[in-house]
Amino acid sequence: MSSSAPRMVNSYKRTSSPRSPTNSGELFTPAHEENVRFIHDTWQCVLRDIRSPQSSERKDRGPQEYVEKNPNPNLNSFTPVDLSDLKKRNTQDSKKS
Repeated sequence: MSSSAPRMVNSYKRTSSPRSPTNSGELFTPAHEENVRFIHDTWQCVLRDIRSPQSSERKDRGPQEYVEKNPNPNLNSFTPVDLSDLKKRNTQDSKKS
């Protein structure tokens, strides 16, 4: 039995390249850095593909943006958190202590 439902297929390749060390003093393993780089690079490819003018021509292939059919009214006032900014503020707060 085969399923006819569409599924997401990741066709992006992992790449390895050195990353400059951070100034925060955090140490990451090479495997961690590779995983973070892979996720970041793949996400950038997905965003590029979604925004591409040709994306409307290939609705049955590639990434598709999920949009709620019935949005939850409790989330109307939701504001996304800027994690980079939050990390900077937490780092600055810990240096003051």
